[in-house]
Amino acid sequence: MSKQLVRGLTLTDATSIVVGCILGTGIFLKTASMSALMGNPMMVLLIWVFAGALSFAGALSYAELGSLMPEAGGEYVYLKEGYGDLWAFLFGWMRFWIGSPGSIAAYAVGAMTFMSAIVDFSFIGGRAVAAVLVIALFSSLNCLSVAFGGRLQAAMTAIKLFMIIGISFGIFFFSRTGDVAHFSEVSPTVTGFAGWSAFGSATLAALWAFDGWNNLPMVAGEVKNPQRNIPLSLGLGMLVILAIYGVANVAYFYALPFSEVITANSSQFPDALPVATKAALTFLGTSGVTILSVAFVFSALGALNGSILTGARVPYAMARDGLFFKQLARVNEKTAVPITSIIVQSVVSMILALSGTFDQLTDYVVFSAWIFYAMVTGVVFVLRKRMPDAPRSYRTLGYPVVPLIFIILGILLLINTVVTSPKQTGIGLVFILAGIPVYFMFKKSRGARA
Repeated sequence: MSKQLVRGLTLTDATSIVVGCILGTGIFLKTASMSALMGNPMMVLLIWVFAGALSFAGALSYAELGSLMPEAGGEYVYLKEGYGDLWAFLFGWMRFWIGSPGSIAAYAVGAMTFMSAIVDFSFIGGRAVAAVLVIALFSSLNCLSVAFGGRLQAAMTAIKLFMIIGISFGIFFFSRTGDVAHFSEVSPTVTGFAGWSAFGSATLAALWAFDGWNNLPMVAGEVKNPQRNIPLSLGLGMLVILAIYGVANVAYFYALPFSEVITANSSQFPDALPVATKAALTFLGTSGVTILSVAFVFSALGALNGSILTGARVPYAMARDGLFFKQLARVNEKTAVPITSIIVQSVVSMILALSGTFDQLTDYVVFSAWIFYAMVTGVVFVLRKRMPDAPRSYRTLGYPVVPLIFIILGILLLINTVVTSPKQTGIGLVFILAGIPVYFMFKKSRGARA
């Protein structure tokens, strides 16, 4: 078995990973819940801009770390360098059991849910079984080579970008109900400013739609010319996402009365359609359901492929350092891919997909993920002080203001989440802390081997 990963990902591949991992299903669904919270379209658009700027600030900070330490594992590597093995392990513990598999399971089941509008899955046992087969297929494809996985990601990202752009501009030019007056409408149940708690909840909803910008550094060890391509692909990818999200949300509010946006994909209305489907129906007619279903499927599968490609590198990095099961550090001699890590990740993902509990599990850990986002951004400050003369091909734009704002706002959002969802945050923290005794077990085992 070879112990070396191969730098086979080009700038195009890396940019596609950034866009593909972010662009899942959130852009199709989150606008409705945000509208219900805030009560008017302009505030919702403002929150999309705010969440996008916050995510961009995080990506700019990660870009410096990725160019400084272009190794497989991403945040695991940065936390290890900044704060030591324990915090790095706890991050990897969360990613291994819930973070990556939960996302993969959610994307797979989501894709099959959208596909069920045009395909009957009863002949194979339902959507969950179909999701398992999809996970197996894409995990197998990512075992071939990192270059193949990158090309597959680039192709899927291009297709879903084309579809989303086509739908958005179709709304602008051909919608039968399009009216700029929709932007001035308000909800009868929300008067004035909805309050900071609602603002925080709506921001979190938008941040979930932007989530995934942190995935590229996980495969930094396989990116060609990483000192140049990691910062550049993060910047380009985020700019593409900001443009796509802005155009899509403006299209929704242009096509639909605000009351129609609020009731989209609502649990109070069993037959409610996603806001994107409602908007597309205004110019596509009944065929819009089928077209949007295909767009949703490609979007979810693209995010699934990106999650499989990047997520498996975290347990690989942990095992390479002797802090996890050593088999996960194996790299296939022919494909130069950590196949064992990919296979184990797919098995955990399949179990979560079949259990139907992945949504609840990922809700518990989303809070914990933002703890690590803030901590990783803090590593920029730690390494600037500890390694001031280290060669940096890229330095965080707006340092120290940009990363500091990200950390402060991230902490405020975490506090808001603790106040509004104490149960979910409590369970998330308990799950993270449960990794501490496991860490000491592996550390003791590593010491014995040494």
